[in-house]
Amino acid sequence: MGRFIALTIMLIPVFIAGYGIKLMRDTFFQISNISFLPLSLEFVLGLILFLAGLSFIAGFIFYRDKKNGKISPKFKKNSSLDEPKAEK
Repeated sequence: MGRFIALTIMLIPVFIAGYGIKLMRDTFFQISNISFLPLSLEFVLGLILFLAGLSFIAGFIFYRDKKNGKISPKFKKNSSLDEPKAEK
């Protein structure tokens, strides 16, 4: 049950990114979905939604791989996951 909930939570950014792609595509073909916004702002909104969804998924994958030690050494420096910081 826990994995199903996690999968459902991970699908939310996918749908946000997909809606962003849809807004950008419809703007390219001059179809207005949001009637009170000009097409240029609708494209910008679609771009923001797409980048937000994509960055959330990319950040999740990067964090998971960093935790499992599967990233290149250049990303491992100054990592809080590698060694706990000593308290002063």
